[in-house]
Amino acid sequence: MRAGQVAPLDETDRRIVTELRADGRLSMRVLAQQLHISRASAYSRVERLHRDGVITGYSAVIDPERNGYGISAYVYLNISQHSWKQVQQHVREIPEVWHAALVSGDHDLVLLVRAHDAQGMRDLVLNRLQTLPNVVSSHTVLILDEIPLTGVGE
Repeated sequence: MRAGQVAPLDETDRRIVTELRADGRLSMRVLAQQLHISRASAYSRVERLHRDGVITGYSAVIDPERNGYGISAYVYLNISQHSWKQVQQHVREIPEVWHAALVSGDHDLVLLVRAHDAQGMRDLVLNRLQTLPNVVSSHTVLILDEIPLTGVGE
């Protein structure tokens, strides 16, 4: 294999990723038991998956509402041509943006945003997102309910 190339994932690697997506706090002992492999094999495979960039980190999955974010929306932005890098930097600085993606289709960016209340959402959309440099237009869709996913088999 050439330098910089990543080894293809086998079935055990895929199962490790699935198990860690479902519960990133699994100990190596429990992970090894669930997959019927040795603890040493679990350690080395997880380390390789980190090194190869397959696993890029771990995070807590929270309930936004219980964490004080009572309103969520998808905000679709249209931006000036060739301004993705500048807009990306501004979007990264807004803590209410939980996810951002450059997309194809009628819009350029889709943002998952969360605010504490309707007034906070209004301020976020009208005063902070729509006024960003290179934002040409926006379209906001309020989220009425969310379907919790475990991260496995999506």
